[in-house]
Amino acid sequence: MVTCQEVIFRACRDSFTFLLLKAHPIGTKNDYNWRMSTPMLATKLYIPPPRPNIVFRPRLLQRLNEGLHRKLTLISAPAGSGKTTLLSEWLATCAWPVAWLSLDEGEREPTRFLAYLVAALQTMAPTIGNGALAMLLSPQPPPLETILTALLNDIITIPDHFVLVLDDYHTVDSKPLDTVLSFLLDHHPPHMHMVIATREDPQAPLARLRVRDQLTELRAADLRFTGAEAARFLKEVMALNLSAEDVATLEARTEGWIAGLQLAALSLQGREDVARFVQAFAGNNRYIVDYLVEEVLQRQPPHVRRFLLQTSILERLSGPLCDAVTGESNSRTLLDVLERGNLFVVPLDDTRHWFRYHHLFADMLVAHAQQEQPAHILILHQRASAWYADNGLPADAIHHALAAKDFVRVTNLLELAWPAMDERFQAATWLAWARALPDELVRARPVLGVAYAWALLNGGELEAAEARLSEAETWLDVLADSERKEMRSIPSVARMANGPVIVDEAQFQTLPASIATARAYLAQAHGDVAATVTHGQQALDLLPAGDYLRRGPAAALLGLAQWASGDLEPAHRALAQAMAGFQQVGNLSFAISVTSGLADILMAQGRLREAIKTYTQALQLSLEQGEPVLRGTTNLHLGLSELYYEQGNLDAAREHLRRSEELGDQAALPNWRYLLCRVQARFKETEGDLAGALERLDEAGRHYYRTPIPDIRPLAALKTRVLSAQGQLHDALQWASEQNLSVDDDLSFLHEFEHITLARVLIAKFTRDHAEHSIRGAIQLLDRLQEAAQAGGRMGSLIEIGVAQALAHQAQGNLAHALAALERVLRLAEPQGYVRNFAAEGPPMARILSAAAAKGLAPDYLRMLLAAFPDTKEQGQRTAFAEPRHSALNPQSASLVEPLSAREFEVLHLIAQGLSNGEISAQLFLAVSTVKGHNQRIFDKLQVQSRTEAVARARRLGLLY
Repeated sequence: MVTCQEVIFRACRDSFTFLLLKAHPIGTKNDYNWRMSTPMLATKLYIPPPRPNIVFRPRLLQRLNEGLHRKLTLISAPAGSGKTTLLSEWLATCAWPVAWLSLDEGEREPTRFLAYLVAALQTMAPTIGNGALAMLLSPQPPPLETILTALLNDIITIPDHFVLVLDDYHTVDSKPLDTVLSFLLDHHPPHMHMVIATREDPQAPLARLRVRDQLTELRAADLRFTGAEAARFLKEVMALNLSAEDVATLEARTEGWIAGLQLAALSLQGREDVARFVQAFAGNNRYIVDYLVEEVLQRQPPHVRRFLLQTSILERLSGPLCDAVTGESNSRTLLDVLERGNLFVVPLDDTRHWFRYHHLFADMLVAHAQQEQPAHILILHQRASAWYADNGLPADAIHHALAAKDFVRVTNLLELAWPAMDERFQAATWLAWARALPDELVRARPVLGVAYAWALLNGGELEAAEARLSEAETWLDVLADSERKEMRSIPSVARMANGPVIVDEAQFQTLPASIATARAYLAQAHGDVAATVTHGQQALDLLPAGDYLRRGPAAALLGLAQWASGDLEPAHRALAQAMAGFQQVGNLSFAISVTSGLADILMAQGRLREAIKTYTQALQLSLEQGEPVLRGTTNLHLGLSELYYEQGNLDAAREHLRRSEELGDQAALPNWRYLLCRVQARFKETEGDLAGALERLDEAGRHYYRTPIPDIRPLAALKTRVLSAQGQLHDALQWASEQNLSVDDDLSFLHEFEHITLARVLIAKFTRDHAEHSIRGAIQLLDRLQEAAQAGGRMGSLIEIGVAQALAHQAQGNLAHALAALERVLRLAEPQGYVRNFAAEGPPMARILSAAAAKGLAPDYLRMLLAAFPDTKEQGQRTAFAEPRHSALNPQSASLVEPLSAREFEVLHLIAQGLSNGEISAQLFLAVSTVKGHNQRIFDKLQVQSRTEAVARARRLGLLY
């Protein structure tokens, strides 16, 4: 089961880009054990227990209970107002389950915040949010809205009402986090009650919540101690024997501020001149905090005071950590003393191992430490960094090294941290730290520079990445062979006179291969096929034959270059080999992610059934792994949906689309949203909703990002086809002009789809204007495209081109030429079961098909195709296979003793495609035993004994074509 304490998922950037970004896993184990997952801090999920001696506040507890029926309770008040204490008291008596999250500045980044939020929810429901966590660790996570939607969908499954507490929200005050909070409140599950404790109001829709009576607010005025509460606090909790007048004075001067009263009480302990102190305390409120902290600190023994100041730099305190920072050996004892003395120490776990200072107290300690010993503060941060590094907490080690301004140490830590963080897809966090480094330090470290380049590539910053690669390449060029040998003999930080600095020797050894792969990535992203091949082959030459993990991306890039060039068979072999290599080393998510590329190549070759089989086998591989669902499974369902749509099996297509949407981003590659919108647009076209199709394509554009994957069917061309179908020829022709397309262009596979689209636009123009030059140009262009596709073995392209040729000749009134073109297409399309390529053309194609049927061409196939043309919109939403038993085209089906059920017919259709029982079970989400049961019932109804006999008899009866 995926948990927050381990690497949750090995996601990939998209169908292939993950291969490219993983080309540089160039580190190995080292002293810091960076390959261990960074642990989540369970102490942040710990609900503070109510203190044994507190002032009972029934008026506030009642308001909190009354607020449970609203969306949000906001407790907003200055530091030291007792917010957390009140919550711990209330939650101790609350009947609802509670998820608690204490926040600090580390959660300002949405990714880290959401990871901790899921961890808090999992204290109640262990599997909640696993999908959201998987998305968070992807190399290019989807939009926050997508991740939050997946999380909210999970939360809805929690059966009971519960409370979610976000304590100290002010520490993460940032626009991205306010956006997250607003989204959670706007889409609030009805059984979740949120509580926010903060020093200042968040930028959330509070006004709207007030108007709708969905907000309970407790402000500073509500939290202030009344006179009676202040008296009880000072006398009963702080054990002070004060007069009523002294109590009233302190309460008035502090305005019931609880921390102020506590600090005052600490300063009063042991004093004989109580009245004088109380009067002196009644000074200018701007200096009260400084005055009280000074009073507390000055009254502590020197060793305690020194300990407080030295450990003030730490966000969390433990005995071993404090020993490392202070250089002492009794920190654990001192922490116990501080807790017993109510000296603003808050336990963070049940075992009293981890603590923190009260935030106000910590702020004051830091201020005084900086005043008294500013130079020593840097040393303390260095010690903290070393301790965290030695204890496998690289993030904290880097944080303190940055605070110490020890940039050399930061660079060392970052270089060592990169391989593990890259494997956990934490490049964005790593990059944020790296950006704080002086540029001259980065330039002096080739290993760090290449890691920097890959982190930039992860974020799509291609130009900046190229600059970092150039710097690293310069070092490799100037290093002589003898110098390299010398450096390889130095185990730790290797410095050469006027030379580079190397920390991780293992990464340095693989640097040339990593640079070559990165260069191939950049070249392919820029469309430079020749350079892609050069750099990709160079990377392969530098890597051992058995290093499948590093060789896979380089090999895949070569395959992508071949694909873009139209060399489909070599491209398919290259990607298949990369897939096999990843399977061999156990990276199944990586292997699965190659599937869409393999299927797309098969589609271009006209091998529709083999493309379906490729997806089905990958889906079976995924399902065999069980839970959690492997990354990329969502894309497999989407790919099958598109292929079954092409075959006219709209029921199966919709089922796989539904399953893809159901799995969502939690099991998807980052490009899924883009591809989903494209598939949804095709369904909109089938329904006759062209405006809806354009909306979905516009949405796809908002999810698009540049990758090295060949953009064979550009979004703009897809939109142009819809615009042309709408009759918006001006916009369609404008597209052609903007793309500088003409019928006389040199042809290439990469622009083939656009040229076919241009021909279609010209046919539509001729239909409207009867301009002869338009139709002549379209036919000439299609003839040239046909010749190029034939030479390249692109049977899928030939089918699409042939359909356009038939339409062009029909528009000219030349039925004989139209039928000749159609006959060529039918010979290619029938064995693979193409349907939508014809049905999507509407009445013009129906007329050509009817004429072909009258001539006796491919009678069985033409009956199936004509059945896919709708007489009404409702019929148009049915597949040719949906209800064949009731169709007039299948009269022999009446000879069955008992008709096949819808599920049995679906199984029969898959049997006819040659799928095994295991593949059918994966396809239909059925147990293999259930599939076998369906097989037997099909055999009985068809009165046959085998699969082969069943298919043959079904075809004789008109159930299959």
